[in-house]
Amino acid sequence: MHVFKCQLKESRGFTLIELLIATIIGTIAVAAGFQLFIDQNKSHVIQASLSDMQQNGRAALDELVDKVRQAGYRVPTGVRCIRSWNSNPDTIAIAFLAEPLCTTRLSQAMATASAELKCVTSGVSGFQDGTWAYIFDAATSTGEFFYITAVQTASKQILHGLAALSKAYPSGSQVFIMNYLKYFVNRSDTLHPKFMLAQNGQDPVIYSDNIEDLQFHYIMASGAVSDTVSVDRYVREIEMQLTSRSEKNDLFLKHYRRDTLTTRVMVRNLGM
Repeated sequence: MHVFKCQLKESRGFTLIELLIATIIGTIAVAAGFQLFIDQNKSHVIQASLSDMQQNGRAALDELVDKVRQAGYRVPTGVRCIRSWNSNPDTIAIAFLAEPLCTTRLSQAMATASAELKCVTSGVSGFQDGTWAYIFDAATSTGEFFYITAVQTASKQILHGLAALSKAYPSGSQVFIMNYLKYFVNRSDTLHPKFMLAQNGQDPVIYSDNIEDLQFHYIMASGAVSDTVSVDRYVREIEMQLTSRSEKNDLFLKHYRRDTLTTRVMVRNLGM
């Protein structure tokens, strides 16, 4: 009779030191992975913030370039087409006739500042109720915006019943639809400065967020460079510098990121 013997190999578990080493290695790996995730998330947030900052700045500058280039377009001689305020950030206002062109003249003098505008000779075609227009007295080079409350086609009259004009305008005064756009930076909320647009004397609206600074330099016909404009017909070119910034402090740099854009625009409708 044979007897089979089975010899079991000695087996043992992990020592405490081995468990500690494994725990430390695992903790380091998890921490490294978690830090990588945090860094990638921060990078994604920063890239999104930079993209928003660049888009805000580009949108604001493109708007300025487009509209400043039109300053003085078909505006009657004597109407001021560029106004400037060296207010740091600077402010600019520009004027140009709207398309399609809509113009007329007073066929007789206004009896009072609140009287209707009679345009029998030229007619009132193109003018509409509930819109803004501009009246200009060439003899005194004065004018103002007013709100059209009603256009009487049959009698060829324009009414402005909501508010009287500043004076009674004489016969021959021009009436036309003109764009008057004012651009400035509102920094009353220091955390969220805004690029603002006020159109035809109406309340300003936000055009672009997180625009921190706006500077203008005016190159005159003589070659001189000025921070303000006194006689706009001598302006030949405008240099614009706009600074946008990130929505929040950078997570790495601990301060705002900024992007400054600079360009020049020829003002071809002035001094012609």
